[in-house]
Amino acid sequence: MVTLDVFLQHTAALHRHLCPRQVLGVRMGMYAGELLQLTLPQQNKRLFALVELDGCFADGVMAATGCSLGHRTMRLVDYGKAACTFVDTQTGRAVRIAPHREARARALACLPNAKSRWHAQLEAYQTLPNDTLLVWQEVSLTFSLDALISRPGVRVTCDACGEEITNEREVCRDGQVLCRACAGESYYTVCDEARENIVE
Repeated sequence: MVTLDVFLQHTAALHRHLCPRQVLGVRMGMYAGELLQLTLPQQNKRLFALVELDGCFADGVMAATGCSLGHRTMRLVDYGKAACTFVDTQTGRAVRIAPHREARARALACLPNAKSRWHAQLEAYQTLPNDTLLVWQEVSLTFSLDALISRPGVRVTCDACGEEITNEREVCRDGQVLCRACAGESYYTVCDEARENIVE
């Protein structure tokens, strides 16, 4: 079994430092393994993580679980919360883990002479018991995880822009296959100067 220290070394190497949010991510990942009775970090794609915050926190979750965007076993659901839902893709069981609302106060109470609140959190988050640091709930997803994961090798071409679409993310409208951008769900707009650089 991999220890907390090993996971923390791994996530610290990604950032060249260690911060409280990384520790929370690692602790949540380890706790998910315990709750779902899975050996972590995973060597397969059984565990799926829906992180609600990016940055250091997500890297902490990744270090402990082996879930990652690159392996398509992690998804960012940007709620701005240091929380994560872990799903066992074989059983369908899902648990959402978040810091206890008193976690910061408990860290400071544990180390009142720490150099700062940040330092108190960094140290105490490594030692506080799970039931003191974290809260968890059994949850059900409001969408199909199978549809999110999709099937390997599924590819279509957008009828409007000609770009390839994978993972069944296309939109079918009026007999056309469209990417989400061409269907009006774009997160960007193309500048006039950029249009000139597109080769037909």
